[in-house]
Amino acid sequence: MTMIGHKGEQAVTVRALRGAAPYMHMYKGKIFVIKTGGGAFRDGATMRAFVEQIAILHHLGIRVVLVHGGGPQLDLVAAKLGVQTRMVQGRRVTDGGAIDVACMVLNGLVNTRLLALCRELGIRAVGISGVDGGLVKAHKRAPVTLASGEVVDYGMVGDIDAVDGTVITRLLDAGFLPVVSPLSCDESGHLLNINADTVAAAIGGALVAEKLILCTGAPGILERLDDPHSLISYTDLAGLRRLREEGALTDGMLPKSSAIESAIRGGVRRVHVISYSSPDALLAEVFTNEGTGTLVVRDTKVLSAAEQGAAEAGAAP
Repeated sequence: MTMIGHKGEQAVTVRALRGAAPYMHMYKGKIFVIKTGGGAFRDGATMRAFVEQIAILHHLGIRVVLVHGGGPQLDLVAAKLGVQTRMVQGRRVTDGGAIDVACMVLNGLVNTRLLALCRELGIRAVGISGVDGGLVKAHKRAPVTLASGEVVDYGMVGDIDAVDGTVITRLLDAGFLPVVSPLSCDESGHLLNINADTVAAAIGGALVAEKLILCTGAPGILERLDDPHSLISYTDLAGLRRLREEGALTDGMLPKSSAIESAIRGGVRRVHVISYSSPDALLAEVFTNEGTGTLVVRDTKVLSAAEQGAAEAGAAP
């Protein structure tokens, strides 16, 4: 272990700890539901940097629930097995072959690697899916008619009926960090693939989580898709609806926006959209007033003037 010896480094470290102390006190014992896409696992260094931040939150006494996706990993394994991949409005069409791949990759490859890294970092983590203990109750989605008139059958894709939060709270009470794969099944035992953002939002609502943090490849929610400097510091449900109507939310951000709205209406106080690849973005979002991504609340009137000013300063290019 390397100790900080330089006086300047010591001063910076102490100042940072003092600045973070009020947040540590505020969030100790609170539940954070953190969801990340499979892009966070694209290489060992990115995956490790992300989980190290999770470890810090966990060791500080925050009750973390980690929900993961695995889109890039699903695409890679599906291609190797000759299973065709199709996405419609940011959601994956899942036929019989694709559900087998999803089970192998999400419940197996991604979940187990996360658990192994958690063990290395001293986290007592337990891997579960929506199937375990009846955590996520769901049914097969009916065919959907798009605005173009096309009828899409998403296959073995599920819509959530209910979440049994006691499955997770018992693990949290025992000191474990649940690592959740978004797969579930219907009452007949047929496996269903569910969007991980949707699962995270439903779990956040069931637990009345303090925060839902969605970690994505983008720096947050952008006003203009082709302009990374158009990061929106904070918005509310009305603002989110406006962005959707203006076409600013497309592809993978569409299910995210639905998940954000569902989480807030379900009782989650604040939702954050941040980048999993930006160094220490998760810690900066939690332990600083400025944050790094986009904060979404029910109504921006709940934000203090200091929070609004800090957020605007943090998003300035």
